[in-house]
Amino acid sequence: MQAFFSEDQLGHDPQQFMRLGRIHKPADLPTRPLALRSALAARGIDTITPSDYGRAPLETVHSPDYLDFLESAYERWHALAGGAVQPGPEVLANMSPYVLDPAQRSEGVRGACPSPAVVAQAGWYLGDLSVPLGPLSWRSMLRSAHSAVAAAEAVIAAGTANPTITYALCRPSGHHARRDRASGFCYINNSAIAAELLCRQFGRVAVLDVDAHHGDGTQQIFYERADVMTISTHADPSNYFPFYVGYAQEPGSGAGEGFNLNLSLPHGSGNEVFFDALDRALDALQAYAPKALVLPLGFDTYKDDPISVLRFDFDAYRRVGERVRELGLPTVVVQEGGYMVDAIGPGLDAFLQGLGV
Repeated sequence: MQAFFSEDQLGHDPQQFMRLGRIHKPADLPTRPLALRSALAARGIDTITPSDYGRAPLETVHSPDYLDFLESAYERWHALAGGAVQPGPEVLANMSPYVLDPAQRSEGVRGACPSPAVVAQAGWYLGDLSVPLGPLSWRSMLRSAHSAVAAAEAVIAAGTANPTITYALCRPSGHHARRDRASGFCYINNSAIAAELLCRQFGRVAVLDVDAHHGDGTQQIFYERADVMTISTHADPSNYFPFYVGYAQEPGSGAGEGFNLNLSLPHGSGNEVFFDALDRALDALQAYAPKALVLPLGFDTYKDDPISVLRFDFDAYRRVGERVRELGLPTVVVQEGGYMVDAIGPGLDAFLQGLGV
């Protein structure tokens, strides 16, 4: 099994995020990928440094104005020093403009931010207070996306005659990143980039997201398309992030109608409830008959994860690995959440056991 990771992904080092009206210590620690890489090494899997693909793969799913903001925001923010009000150490939004939510509408509904000011753009492009931008954030998210690109290219190179499974050790995560907005620790949608690349090669791709949180960014990017089916099992969002989307009554629209499936789990659910939802997801996936698969994999479903409302144990991840192996599809596994550092390594190990690695 090939796994991809760049040391540059460690550079993103957020100092703060807001939860329930309080500034908390960050949850997306740079130690997260180190724990996952150790789990890979224990199974004899060394990570491969991806090539530098530049911005081009990111532009297949994100708007250029959004990427321009992410790339330039920190330097522009830092340049505000010396004014009447000193900027904080990271770019954070202090406004939330009223615009039509693009979650279930056409990709280009918002357009670029009408103001050139970095403060205004922070409110436009950063959807909440969990996505600060520091001096090395852009390089980290760019290289995280490159890990997903490299994993997709390896699957494409293997082809359908010899389908393979690859792993992109992505950090920062990505499935909450929409076409033109960051949120939920996510800036660039690594899973969507991998799905887009696979779709161009195989023609019909499914995304099966098993993170604790609904993959709202991935849903938005593919909501009106029939060539990528998006399926998400996640905690009931009525009182859990991302709150506004992730419900059963979101089937897709236009050409994509019928190709989005949300399976929400009651808070407190354990393995058995998840296994039932996973069976339903796989039934829908097999009916769709994709030629390739992207699996956004989160371990924030674990019972002791600091931000989880689900109660999975490691057998859940082993079962996911088993079911993915049974599908026999060319597959890119993209790492998403999981914030209990002591648990994510064993979680990945259980998943790899299920894969038979």
